[in-house]
Parts: sequence; C-alpha cells; structure tokens
Amino acid sequence: MLVALLLLLALSNAVNVYGDVEICRLNPKLDPRPHSVSILEFGAVGDGKTLNTIAFQNAIFYLKSFADKGGAQLYVPPGNWLTGSFNLTSHLTLFLEKGAVIIGSQDPSHWNIIEALPSYGRGKDVPDGRYKSLINGNQLEDVVITGNNGTIDGNGMVWWDSYKSHSLNHSRPHLVEIISSDFVVVSNLTFLNAPAYSIHPVYCSNVHIQNISISTPPESPYTAGIVPDSSNNVCIEDCFVSIGFDAISLKSGWDQYGINYGRPSEKVHIRRVHLRAFTGSAISFGTEMSGGISKVLIEHVNIFNSNSGIEFRTTKGRGGYIKEIALSHIEMENVHTAISAKGNSGSHPDDKFDPKALPLLDHITLKDITGKNITIAGSLSGIEESPFTNICLSNITLSTNSVSSSKWECSNVSGFSDSVLPKPCQELGNPSNSSSSSCFYLMSLGQKTAAI
Repeated sequence: MLVALLLLLALSNAVNVYGDVEICRLNPKLDPRPHSVSILEFGAVGDGKTLNTIAFQNAIFYLKSFADKGGAQLYVPPGNWLTGSFNLTSHLTLFLEKGAVIIGSQDPSHWNIIEALPSYGRGKDVPDGRYKSLINGNQLEDVVITGNNGTIDGNGMVWWDSYKSHSLNHSRPHLVEIISSDFVVVSNLTFLNAPAYSIHPVYCSNVHIQNISISTPPESPYTAGIVPDSSNNVCIEDCFVSIGFDAISLKSGWDQYGINYGRPSEKVHIRRVHLRAFTGSAISFGTEMSGGISKVLIEHVNIFNSNSGIEFRTTKGRGGYIKEIALSHIEMENVHTAISAKGNSGSHPDDKFDPKALPLLDHITLKDITGKNITIAGSLSGIEESPFTNICLSNITLSTNSVSSSKWECSNVSGFSDSVLPKPCQELGNPSNSSSSSCFYLMSLGQKTAAI
C-alpha cells in the first residue's frame, strides 16, 4: 500500500514538474526562406583545392540584408568546398545539397584566434586562447544548418597530430559552434573528422539537433560528438554518433569560471540515438559541470562497442550540480563499463579554484536497461565530503563477460535498486522510506517519457 501511494504521488509530481522538458515534442517547422542564393554566385570553386573562405564570408554578408525580410538561404551545391572559419547570421539557412562537402582547411592560419569562453577561463587543450570553429554563430536568432545529407568535414588529422605531439599553440577548433543564440536547428547532415567537438551549442536556448550522422576514427584524441554546454531547451533525436571520446556530452563550465558565469544546462531531451564512444563514454555528464546540469530526459538509446555507456564526472573544486536526470530504455552491447560515476575526474583550469567547492550529484534514475557482453556493470565512486545520493536503479539486466572480475564497485554513494542483475552493491540496496520515495518519483519520469 505504501509503495502504491508513493508511486501515485510521484506520477503526479512528474507531470507537474517535468511536463515542460519534453522538448523533442516541439518539432520546429522549417518554412522555406523567401530569398536564396548559391555559393557559386560569390565565386566559390568546388574543386577541393581552392580556398573559399572569402566567398562564404561575402555571401553571408550579403544575405544579412534579408534578415528583416523573412531571412535567406545560402545554397551549397555538390562539390568539395575548401574553407577556413566563417560566421553565420540571424534568419539564415545554410543548406548543403547531397554531394556537397564543406572541408576545413588544414592550415591553422585560416582559422582565426579567439578568446576563451568566459565559463571556462582558458582553452581546453592549452591555456592561450582557441582557434575559431569552422562554422560559427554568436548572438544570433533563427539559424538553420541543414541539407539533403550534405557533409561537413573538419579534416581533423593535422589537429589530432598536433594535440598528440603537444605542439598546439591554441586549443583546437570545433566543426560548428553557436554561442549565445536562440532557435538553432542542425539537421539532415553528416559531420566528419572534427578537430575537437562536432556540434557545440553554448549559452543557447531552443536548440534542435535531428537526423545527423557524426564520425571520427577511434584514434582521434578527445573528440566529441554533440556537446550541449550551458544551454537550455535542447532536443537531440534520431542521430548516429561514432566518435573517438564522448558521443554526447553535457557540460556547463569549468570550476570558478563556470560557477561565476552561472548558466546551467537544463531541460535537455535526448531520444532515439545510436552511439559508439571508443575511449570515452556514449553519454557523459561533465566533467566541466560547474554551472549545473539538471532536468535531463534520455530515452531509447542504443550504445555499442564503447568504453563506457553512461558516465557522470566531477571532482572537488567543481561546485555545481548534476541532478534530476532520468534515463530509460537503453540497450548496450560490447561495453566495458555500463554505468559509471566518478568523483575524481578531470583537471582544473588553473590553481585559483576553491577545493571546498564541492559538487552535488543527486536524484539520478536509470531504468529499463539491458546489456550484452558487459565487463563492469557499474562503477560508482562519490566524494567523501559530498557523497552521490539518490542513485535509483530499476529493471536493469546486464550480461557480463568472462573478463569481468567485479560486477559492481561502489563508494560514497547511496540509493535504491529494484530488479537489477547482476545484484548491485549494498549501498544501493536498502534505502530508507524517504530514499525510496525519491526513487519512485524519478522512476515515474521514465514511465512518462516512454510514452513520448
């Protein structure tokens, strides 16, 4: 009777609190732009050798004049379009036709140097600034990057070699980075060989990423697929990501810089994605999470041939929080560690961080998960001064392989489990009534999202 009452109360709370997190149900309608020009009209040559940076810059400068006239489209026809960095503008659609490939130049002088993001305080790879991404937007509204399965190829090999040889002068660029913008759509494209991240919306609202394919080879160091960063109202759906490190990674700033900037990633909905992460995690939270990450719903995910399936990362000095996260209907195969939470993960931007800034990891639910050929079912290691709490597991079956010597590893965590195989560690086995109430609440979120 008590269980039924708790579940009924949880379902009621879920409808009231999480009804506005089903971002993917708000599928944006892309109306045709009233004006359209081809990149050919600006002297571009699609031979894969001619540098077309000025052509892209001139075309977008021209189309900027249509922003108050319903916007415009820049059409990229079939061909290999070599370019350096260029900026988008508001009320613009960048459309890549089938057979169109935008290729990033391998000459670093074709990529401008810009300041570090304020929530990071420095470049990620090296302290001194960072290279501007191939395709950029800043303080824009209504931006669409789409096509008929055209391709954006970062040509990242030279950047990966420089990273491995410690010869970078500035941090690597991304393929697409949109900053402080509203209503952003990325769809129907293939992204290849990003120097670092493939798609990086940061300080953005109302972002829809749909029906894209992302690939980098296994040896590409610390490459990531889709990285929502201090952004809200984000939908990621119907995507395929095969990446060197993290496939989808949620972030929100680094130590004191992220704390001071104070913009969380929240209201993020991820569904129907196929993910492979060779050396990182298919889905990760952090380790840069100092602005906070919350109200995230993830469902119907296929994870395969990955180092880690789902991973939460933080450390002392981060501050911030990871809370109110619900994951359900996850399938894994050939994954080393299915579920991971690390309280000692990542480095610090400098020595100015506050070691007493302890992160919070609380109210996490994982349910309806299956796995084949798993080496470690779960490895959860919290922080002694700030344990990870309300970790809730339900209806999870993970078939471990013969290599597995330890099914579960836990320290400084607490929570609840029900119908979990192999049997999880004791810290997740015998909660108080208050803990189980919190877990029922989170599990109801998974039941709710399953109907989406």
